[in-house]
Amino acid sequence: MTLRRFKAGSLLPACIIGLLFLFPLYSDEVDEDFFDDDMLLIENEGITVTGSPETTQQMVTVTKEEIDRIQAPDLATLLQETAGLGFTRYGPYGNQTGINLRGFDSERVAFLIDGVPVNSPMSGDFEINQLNLDAIDRIEIIYGGSDSKYNVTGALGGVINIITVKKQKPGWSIGASLSNTGYRPKEYYIRGGETGEPEMKDLLDTQSLSFSLGHGSEIFSWRTNLFGNRAGNHYPYKDNHDRDRRKENNEVLDGGASTSLIWALPDLTKVIFSGDIYYGDKNIPTGGYSFTYGTQDDFSTRQNILLDMPRAFRDDLSTEFSLSHGWTTIWFEPAAGASSTHDQHVITTINRWAWFPLSFLTVRVGGDYRYVTLDSTEMLNKDRHDGGVYLTLEYQPHTKFLIIPSIKGVFDPNSAVPVPKLGFVWYATDDLTIKNNYFRSFKFPDFEALYWPRDAYTQGNPDLKPEDGWGTDLIFAYRFKKWVNLESTLFAQMTDDSIHWSAGGDGIWKPYNVGKADFFGWDSKAGIDIPLAKGPFKKIGVNLSYQFLLSYILSYGYTWSDEKRIPYMPMHTIGVSLDIPWEIGSASYGGSILITGRHESLRYSDTQNITEVDFPVLIDIIINQKLGNVFTAFASARNILDISYESFDEYPMPGITVTLGLRFNIEGKRHD
Repeated sequence: MTLRRFKAGSLLPACIIGLLFLFPLYSDEVDEDFFDDDMLLIENEGITVTGSPETTQQMVTVTKEEIDRIQAPDLATLLQETAGLGFTRYGPYGNQTGINLRGFDSERVAFLIDGVPVNSPMSGDFEINQLNLDAIDRIEIIYGGSDSKYNVTGALGGVINIITVKKQKPGWSIGASLSNTGYRPKEYYIRGGETGEPEMKDLLDTQSLSFSLGHGSEIFSWRTNLFGNRAGNHYPYKDNHDRDRRKENNEVLDGGASTSLIWALPDLTKVIFSGDIYYGDKNIPTGGYSFTYGTQDDFSTRQNILLDMPRAFRDDLSTEFSLSHGWTTIWFEPAAGASSTHDQHVITTINRWAWFPLSFLTVRVGGDYRYVTLDSTEMLNKDRHDGGVYLTLEYQPHTKFLIIPSIKGVFDPNSAVPVPKLGFVWYATDDLTIKNNYFRSFKFPDFEALYWPRDAYTQGNPDLKPEDGWGTDLIFAYRFKKWVNLESTLFAQMTDDSIHWSAGGDGIWKPYNVGKADFFGWDSKAGIDIPLAKGPFKKIGVNLSYQFLLSYILSYGYTWSDEKRIPYMPMHTIGVSLDIPWEIGSASYGGSILITGRHESLRYSDTQNITEVDFPVLIDIIINQKLGNVFTAFASARNILDISYESFDEYPMPGITVTLGLRFNIEGKRHD
């Protein structure tokens, strides 16, 4: 059971505005050889994993190369260090984590795995800790509501599509990765003046292991990934009295597997089977310095079958059809009170079509349907049908202009609502692209908000209305050759009827449609590659980012003049990175060092903006060194300044964290 509903004053962000230099749209040359392209579904061959190749929205792609180089312990760290996203965390690996995208939390960001929505209908969020990073091929982050690339529902803040399916090269491939993460042992205060000796075992706190096996041929291509983690999460931190303490009762043991099979048929048609399974055994400590904790067991599995037809019966028509099933079970034993079980099944079907009647016009239509059943100790037996149908046009009246109007009708058993979007692209010059979007955002309430029964603390509200809002953004993208990339986005969004939990006169927390908020922002990024002529260093990469986010809570009687900010949403976020790759003799002995820094300005943990949560300057160093064609050694030191801080109020984060690891990858040749 998610603990998020117990957060006091967890306001759901609403409106956002932005300016960002986004890379110009372009198309790479695609080799017709089935094995020469490293992507599963090429943009002009399929529309599932890549979605529509055209988008007017701000978008960032995290590549497989970046995933391997960052060596992040989890998806949250990866997205923070590559895409600059903000997070609130209860601790390191395996602890509850929430994402911040344009001021919206995880419950208002649409998560996809291989193009299929995976947000929990029960809680609205997605457990990002359940993913094995070694199984991910790339990640697409799309900013803003009313997405027209995948046309999913519930994307108030944006869409994060995690692509795991990957076409294998000819022959066999085998890979593995092993790492250890440790914390610096210290003497620590226990209670009553008692002091504990440094625990040397903290140097061997967390171990992670992953293994992959794959094979490619002209007809079949398959890949399987296995992973496991043991995290003690015993780390030193400083309390409010500047005393060294040691985190305990925060252990996590988890693991899982994923697999995919691609079957190539005539006319570029493919049938793709994919699935995964996860199990986690976790201790969940309470906040502050309490030694009490609850326990939670998570089990989830997903299966998906996809038919992708780039040529559906005729040359100007393509389609895809997917059918997926997800099963999630959560066993929760709180520190005090009765245990609970939540068993959830989700069946999702998606059908998308693309028609190319004219060289300057593409028509995209499709729909999705979802059926959910929930068997919960608290909420008993619930079910729901929902889905939607959409129509999107990609109209290019001139080579320098692209217009994309889109509308999706979404429905549940009680309502049907149109969600429109209008986007423009102007290719002003070969180097400069300007984009502009206007959209509506919309999301149905989750089961917990609707049906949670009254207990000693909380009660659901079956009369809740869907969350609704409008937004716009203006995007500038400048790219000079391959050396300079600039992005700048102005964005604004307004949300009404946002759902927030608040305590009534009886002290019971209950969700209400009281949330109204406006967001205005400016998001800028600059990437510069400086070429070097001689020596092992070929270039130096410098990346800078800055986000200004002005949020206004317009609920609870507040107005703009009160200047109350959304909880945990900083006004200023600054990021910088220095990337220095090298080659020693040959690419087989190349490597890189990546130095990153991040700072967020003052945040508040409550809607009254009383409790302050400071975020320090965090500096990380990540080193990769190839040891031939097979092995790569990697090391990282995160929070090297060893600063004590809290991401979420009363939940301390670790100081300096050191990871050492080794991975290998062997790719065999196919012999005809």
